[in-house]
Amino acid sequence: MPELPEVETVRMGLEKHLTGRTVTSVEVRHPRAARRHVGGEPDLIGRLSGKRVTGVRRRGKYMWIDVADDTDRAALVVHLGMSGQMLIARDGAPDHTHLRIRAALDDDNELRFVDQRTFGGWHLDDYAVSEGADDIPVSVAHIAPDPFDPAFDAAAVVTRMRAKHSEIKRVLLDQTVISGVGNIYADEALWRARLHGARIAETISRKKLLELIDAATAVMTEAVEVGGTSFDALYVNVNGQSGYFERSLNAYGREGLPCRRCGAIMRRESFMNRSSYFCPKCQTVPRRRAR
Repeated sequence: MPELPEVETVRMGLEKHLTGRTVTSVEVRHPRAARRHVGGEPDLIGRLSGKRVTGVRRRGKYMWIDVADDTDRAALVVHLGMSGQMLIARDGAPDHTHLRIRAALDDDNELRFVDQRTFGGWHLDDYAVSEGADDIPVSVAHIAPDPFDPAFDAAAVVTRMRAKHSEIKRVLLDQTVISGVGNIYADEALWRARLHGARIAETISRKKLLELIDAATAVMTEAVEVGGTSFDALYVNVNGQSGYFERSLNAYGREGLPCRRCGAIMRRESFMNRSSYFCPKCQTVPRRRAR
């Protein structure tokens, strides 16, 4: 699933192409792409057609397009799933393989949702209005602010982390604690902070946890600058281009290679049906795990 840098890359591309444009028509080509919309496919088409795009926003890995007309205002929440792509194409251009939704725009372009595995989709949502959550879609309001959000409070996040009797990598991946960080950038942040992912969060000092948050912020910032991380053709930006941060990864996917910091051989271990990559010298395995 795309993480914050990949979603932010797509968001920036959509914002540039969509803001101020009007959706003239919508075609849902696969029912699963509209399954999350409460009113079903016909209601999604009816409510979205004629709407003007007023912005494209994101919280963590969740992205939405603000749309409005004279009588209705809503958020078009986009779930990319494992393989979803949001692409801009000229009207009349050949259809992409696995095209699921087509939204025609008033500038002779189309917004296309392409999804090979059909895990993603679109739905229109109302906005939550409570405790500062104004303008956040109801389905996204439970997600914690990410490090790029003006509402992000690193000190408060550290307090929540230290209340967890859980492995720090699990806490990093908990989107209700800090959003946007997935498996790739968790491994990268832990490597930069010299922490093993199995360390118990409540045993780590506030200073070290702040260092970890800073590391996560830095690595995701660098990833955004080069368009995110692409390991296959499933993640691309709105123009169909891949990101290049894979070339800068220090931990993720580097099993058997020398650590870029100390030269020790990087290791991999299973974690939540995925993999964790770490340096056994820079990121010492906790004693409990070592025994």
